[in-house]
Amino acid sequence: MSSKYRTSILPGLGALVLSTTLAGFPSSASAATVDEISAAGEARTNAAAADQQRIDAIASQIDQLVVDYTSVIKVVDGLKVYNSLLQRQVTNQEQEMVALRESIDNVALIERQIVPLMTRMLDSLEEFIALDTPFLVKERNDRLLRLRDMMERSDVTAAEKFRRVLEAYSIENDYGRTIEAYKGTVEIEGRPQEVDFLRIGRVSLTYQSVGGQHTGGWDSATRQWVELSPETYKAQVADGLKIARKQVAPDLIVIPVTAAAGVAQ
Repeated sequence: MSSKYRTSILPGLGALVLSTTLAGFPSSASAATVDEISAAGEARTNAAAADQQRIDAIASQIDQLVVDYTSVIKVVDGLKVYNSLLQRQVTNQEQEMVALRESIDNVALIERQIVPLMTRMLDSLEEFIALDTPFLVKERNDRLLRLRDMMERSDVTAAEKFRRVLEAYSIENDYGRTIEAYKGTVEIEGRPQEVDFLRIGRVSLTYQSVGGQHTGGWDSATRQWVELSPETYKAQVADGLKIARKQVAPDLIVIPVTAAAGVAQ
């Protein structure tokens, strides 16, 4: 076939193929198919976007739940420490309650035992004052009388009563290591006279009348007052009275001390 002839046939074949194709698919059907494909793609895109939004929302919720969970864990850990401390405190309080109940149970027993003890202590104190050197007799006996009156009072606790009894014993104990000057009366030549007493612990109790005319002392052996030698003790007792009243500085003085045979002269 010549070249010219082939050239004329090819365009005809192309037109025939195009015409055959268009004849098999009408133009309206082609447009509908494209729209459907576009709509389906858009629907898939919208569905994917909606799914992504749901995924993002779920992820955000998960993140918030993790944050909330972490916060709750911290609170729980703090509560565990706090509860542990409270438990130890409760345990200690329960132990204290047990100790208090035991103490309360023992109060009545202790009080029943301590009241007779205080009574015996007061009896011993009364006997001791009666046998002791007779200094501040009225003051000491009045203190003892107040203690006995207090023992009968219901508005004073047993603890306070015991404290007051111990206080009286402490005062009596202090008398043994102090020096004191005080006024009083003593019977001299058959009549009471006002004198100045000088007490040096419990080893010596002397007196001197106003003006220094009479000087005497207590003889524990005979349990009576005796006259002392003016030449030996008048000045010494006078100096002792001044020392006890803090009118002069402390100094050595000669005092009578009871011996087996009586008062030294």
